[in-house]
Amino acid sequence: MTNTLVEVAFGATLTSSAPVLVDISQYVDLVKGISISRGAQDELSEIQPGSCSIPLDNSDGRFTPGRASSPYYPNVKKGVPIRVSVATFTPRTGTAPYPLEMLGDDFDDNRISSTLWPNSYGGVSEVGGRARVPLPAGSSSGYQSAREWTLVGSKLTAKLATVPAAGGSSSAFCSMYINSTTSGTRLGWRYNALTGVLSAESQTGFFDGSAVSLTYSPFSHMWLRIRESGGTVFFETSSTGATWTVRRSLATPAWVTSQSVAVEITGARTGGVTDFSEWDFVGATMHPRFFGIVQEWPTTWKGLSSAASITCTDLLTWTSIVKELQSMVVQEILLDRPTVFFPLTESADSTSAGDLSGTPSVGSLSIVQAGSGGTLEFAAGAGPTGQPCPVFTPSTSTAGKYLSADLGPNFTDANASFRVRAEMWFATSTRDRVLMALTSSDADTKMIISLASASGALQVQSQAPGSALVATVWGTPDLADGQLHHLVYNEFTGEVAIDGVTYTTPNFNPADLRILYVGGFQNARLWNGRISHVALYVRSVTTADLTPHYTTGATGHAGESASARMARLASYAGLSVATQGSTFDAVASQAELGRSALEHMRDIARTESGKLFTSRTTGTPLIFQSRDLRYNPVAALTLQYADLETDGFEYAYDDQKMVNSVTASRPGGATQRIISQASIDAYGEKPQDLQLLKNSDNSVTDAANWLVSRYSDPPPEVRQIPVEAYSMPVATYRALLDADVSTVIGLTGLPSQAIASTATATVEGYTERIGLWQHQLDFHTSRAVTDTVWLLDDPTYSVLDSTTRLAY
Repeated sequence: MTNTLVEVAFGATLTSSAPVLVDISQYVDLVKGISISRGAQDELSEIQPGSCSIPLDNSDGRFTPGRASSPYYPNVKKGVPIRVSVATFTPRTGTAPYPLEMLGDDFDDNRISSTLWPNSYGGVSEVGGRARVPLPAGSSSGYQSAREWTLVGSKLTAKLATVPAAGGSSSAFCSMYINSTTSGTRLGWRYNALTGVLSAESQTGFFDGSAVSLTYSPFSHMWLRIRESGGTVFFETSSTGATWTVRRSLATPAWVTSQSVAVEITGARTGGVTDFSEWDFVGATMHPRFFGIVQEWPTTWKGLSSAASITCTDLLTWTSIVKELQSMVVQEILLDRPTVFFPLTESADSTSAGDLSGTPSVGSLSIVQAGSGGTLEFAAGAGPTGQPCPVFTPSTSTAGKYLSADLGPNFTDANASFRVRAEMWFATSTRDRVLMALTSSDADTKMIISLASASGALQVQSQAPGSALVATVWGTPDLADGQLHHLVYNEFTGEVAIDGVTYTTPNFNPADLRILYVGGFQNARLWNGRISHVALYVRSVTTADLTPHYTTGATGHAGESASARMARLASYAGLSVATQGSTFDAVASQAELGRSALEHMRDIARTESGKLFTSRTTGTPLIFQSRDLRYNPVAALTLQYADLETDGFEYAYDDQKMVNSVTASRPGGATQRIISQASIDAYGEKPQDLQLLKNSDNSVTDAANWLVSRYSDPPPEVRQIPVEAYSMPVATYRALLDADVSTVIGLTGLPSQAIASTATATVEGYTERIGLWQHQLDFHTSRAVTDTVWLLDDPTYSVLDSTTRLAY
C-alpha cells in the first residue's frame, strides 16, 4: 500500500533553519491527483524549474489567504515552503516472527487494526489519519502489538506528529518502545514533556543510566527510527523520513537476537490536564517527490463548494537565485554581513557613494573639500579584479577632496558591544596619508588608519576623551609602493592582515564611533591614490573570516574546482550544493558576475558537461552532478516492457541532437574548431558554439571532442518510458521512486519490432501524477551508452572503434 504526505511550512521561508511543517494531506484531492514535472526533456537541454500542482479541499476556508478564521492565518502566503512525499510499506509475508519493518500502519481508516495492535489499551484511537495516544491524569495508554516481530536486520520507523504538553503534571511523557519478554527490558525513544528532552534508551528494569538525551526539535526529530544491523543497534532521527542521522549506537543486546519482540507506543502522566501524543507512518519508507515554494493560493467556488488548486515551483525560481549578482568581491563581503559597506564602484558622474549593508540610518559618503584644488574622480581607477574605484588626487596634503558619512545611531549602538573590524583595498605611493578615520559625533573619540610617515607601514591612531592621541604601528612592509593592497584591521584583537598576511600588536579600542572619513581627516593628510570596498563590521567576526576576501579580489578564484565554484555561487543566493560524482575541472574566474546566480551556475554546469538541479527534499537544496557520474552506466533497476502497463513508449531516430562541428572558446584563450568530417559529408554541417569557463585551451579541446564524439551521428534511442508504478511490486515501486536525473533504467522483453529485446536508458527528467491508487511516471530518457568511455582490456568498453572513446 502507499500513502501521500503533503506538508507546508506556514510562516517559514526557505532560509528557516527549523520550520514547523503542517501535514495537509487529508485535504488533498487525490481523485484529481498531484502533478509534478522535473528535470529536462533530453540530456542536451538545460534542466528547467520543476513544478507541482496540488488540488485541495477548501470547504472550511482554511486555504483562503487573509481569512482570519483559517487555522493557518495569517500565513497562507505565497513563497512558503512545501514538500510532497510518498510512503511505501513492506507487506507482511511468511511466518512469525516477522521483520519489524513489516509492521506498517498509516492510521488512515479511523479504526485501530486488531491484527497489528491487538493489545492496545487506555482509550487510544485513530483521529485525522494519526494514532492518538491520550495522556490521562494518573494513568497511561498505548498501542501495543502482538509478540510476533524481530528487530534483527530490520527496523522500526515512525513519525512523531504531535508531542504532549506538561499540562501541570509532575511527570508526562510519550514513547515508542521495542519490548523484550522481560518487563522493563526494552529499546526505545522517549519524550519528556516537562523538560522537552528526547532520549534514546536501552532500558533494563525501566532504567538506562547511559541514555542519550537530545533537546527536542519538532523539525530535526520529526521522524524516529530504531535499526539493527550487523550486531549494532542504531537510534536515528530525521526531518524527512528519508535521510537519517545516527544519535546513538550500541552492541545489539542478547535478547534482541533470541526473542520475539512487541512494539508499544505509549503515553502517561501523573496529574494535570489530559493531553495526547500523535504518531503516524509506522513502518513507512519515505520517498521525497517535490520540495519547493507555493507560488499562489487561488480560491475557486462551484456553487458553495470551495477548492484551492495550488501551484508550486522548486528552488530554481526562488528570488535569491534569480536576482542579479554584483561582482564576486562584493558578494563575498556581503556574505560576511558588514555593518557598513561602501564598494565605491559608482560611475564617473557620481558625486557621492552609497552603502550596501542594509543597516538603517547609514548615510552616503559625500565629498568634502579641503582648501582648494585637488580632485576625486569616481571610476577613474581600478580596484580588485579590475572593479572601478575612485582616484584621490590632492594638490597638497591639505588641499583636495575626501569623503565623509554619518553612519547613524545603529552603528554607534553596535559599537557599544563590539569593536570595529575594518576592511578596504587601496593603492598609493605617498606615505603619511589617511586611509580612513572614525570618530564619535563630538569628535572626542577618534580612530585613524594611515600609513606611517617613516616606514609606510600600517598605522592606527586612537584617542579617548580627555586623552592624547596614541599611535600604534604594525610591522608590515612599506605599503606606499603603488601596488593594490587588501587591508583587514581587527580592533578587538589588535590584528592587521595585509594581502592575507596577519600581524599582531596590542592597541587601544575606542567606542562610541559614528562619523566615517575616507581618504583624509580634518582637512589634512589627504590620500593620494585609490581606495575601494570599504567595509566595517561591528559584530563578532574574526580576521580569518575576512582575509579570504584578498584571494577573491586578487584572482577572482580563477583555477578553483567547478564544485567549489558552484558552492560559492550558490552561497550568494543563500543556498548550498551537494555534489555527485568526482570529476570537476578547474574553472576560470567569474569575477565580474552581473547576471543571476542561476545563470552563472548554469555556466559552470555547461562548462563541465554536468547537471544542476534541485533536491526533492529539505536539507541541501541543490545538486551538482559531474559528467563522470554517467560513465559506463549500470542499470539501477530493470523493467519488463509488458509490466509498464501504459502507452507512449517511444523509440526515436532523428537529427534532433546531432552536432558535428563545434567552435569552442574560453575567456582569454584560443578559439578552436572540432569537426566530424564523415558526419558533415553524410548529413551536412550541424554546428554549435561553446563558450566555456575552462582554465586551459586543452580543456576546451577535450570538451569539444567529447561533444562531437557522442553526437556526430546519434543512433536510435528510447526517449520516453511511461510506467504505472503503483501496480509494480514494492521493491520495484521503491526503485522507481528513487529514480532521478542520471538514473539508468534497463528494459527487457521489448516488442519484436524493436532493434533488440533489451535497452538501457538514462533518466533526464520526468512527469508524474499521484492519484488515488495510481502513480503514473513518464520518464524522459536518453541513450545510456552515449556516455560510455574506454576501459583498457574490458570486454565491453574496449571494443576498437566502438567503445574506445577517451573519457573527458
